Amino acid sequence: MSETSETQTASLDRGTRKERLGRVVSDKMDKTIVVSVERRFPHPRYKKVIKSFQKFYAHDAKNEAKVGDVVLIEETRPLSKLKRWRLTQVVERAEAVTPVTA
Repeated sequence: MSETSETQTASLDRGTRKERLGRVVSDKMDKTIVVSVERRFPHPRYKKVIKSFQKFYAHDAKNEAKVGDVVLIEETRPLSKLKRWRLTQVVERAEAVTPVTA
């Protein structure tokens, strides 16, 4: 077996990484965004559909995502104390909002 085929099988054995689709809540940090991901599930007893939100810290190397953008994030190795995700792509850009001065 050649060395290249061994590395190819090793990368295939790693498995698929989790992906989440969410909305950017904060981009105030350098190269880091906070993404809010919505999860819908039925209540175990009452069967009403419940919305639950979870925040993920994601690595944004190019600082391309802004607040309100819909983004796709992917699981990765730990990058810092809280960052375990990285930005894969910006799916939808938020509308530019101009602040209103009174």
